[in-house]
Amino acid sequence: MTEIREFIRRLPKAELHLHLEGTILPATLVELSQRHDKTSIPLAEAEALYRFTDFSGFMLAFKAVTGQLIHPEDYELAAWRMMQQLAAQGVVHAEVYISVGVIYLWRNHDPHVFEPIFAGLERARERGERELGITVYWIFDAVRHFSVEEAARVFRKAAELRLGHPSIVGIGLGGDERRTGSEPYRSLYAEAREAGLRLTNHAGETTGPEAIREALSIGSERIGHAVSAIHDPALIQELKVRSTPLELNPTSNVRTGVCPSFAAHPLRQYFDSGLLVTLNSDDPAFFGSDIANEYLLAHTEQGFTRDELRRLAANSIQASFLPPAAQQQWLAQIDSTQ
Repeated sequence: MTEIREFIRRLPKAELHLHLEGTILPATLVELSQRHDKTSIPLAEAEALYRFTDFSGFMLAFKAVTGQLIHPEDYELAAWRMMQQLAAQGVVHAEVYISVGVIYLWRNHDPHVFEPIFAGLERARERGERELGITVYWIFDAVRHFSVEEAARVFRKAAELRLGHPSIVGIGLGGDERRTGSEPYRSLYAEAREAGLRLTNHAGETTGPEAIREALSIGSERIGHAVSAIHDPALIQELKVRSTPLELNPTSNVRTGVCPSFAAHPLRQYFDSGLLVTLNSDDPAFFGSDIANEYLLAHTEQGFTRDELRRLAANSIQASFLPPAAQQQWLAQIDSTQ
């Protein structure tokens, strides 16, 4: 087992479905609490926050952790710790969701609140590239169970800031898709595409395959989760023909009760069907499984061979928003990894 773990660590890979707030470990949460609270959160209490049994429980825990991100320096610390964790696992590139919609809502819709926070994130990103050799792109997440007006503010802020910060690569819709589908955001997706932003979308996590079709219909380029596609053979074929990248998160789906076990996750069926699947950790601090462990579980629970793990890593690079030259560089390194 040590040998396969080392192979996975050496394998250059990208993580494409990762929420910054979901990388904050209990110890870091305690450290953040010490900065803000007269009585800081005890470690045991922080750890208890991360124990939940369904998607609704996860959302409550996510909200509690996000509440400790107050100052730009807090976001800078969270982003730096995230990059350290990623680099230690052999991740060479990450495209990271930031819950900008949450930030605006919790800060009383202050139009100027985000720029200092983003400056902190950029300091961490630049340090990570300089010291760790890892690149990061940011994806602004509107969080779909807020209003369409809130989403408009997030997407337009992404377009505005992107003019001076090419690290802002795209937009996305996270949150509870049971509350709101993709159709209400059609015009905003078209506007974002015109601004040069790439379009991602969480769909088919807690809803049926029709949600994935709806996400595709508004122009989504990558689909997060997509668990329910397995129930629609015609959709599987459409995803294959389109070469739509899927950001799969097996342990996340198990922990939120969407899927009964890693072994039962449709990862293997999607892969064998020729879909462009990528492995991701989603919120590793909450779900207790980072990207290296997801690769290991693919090996132990679904029988992925070394060559197939190498293919998953290559998929992650091909599905990324990296320029073609950078993609080719990493693909060559993946091919030569033993």
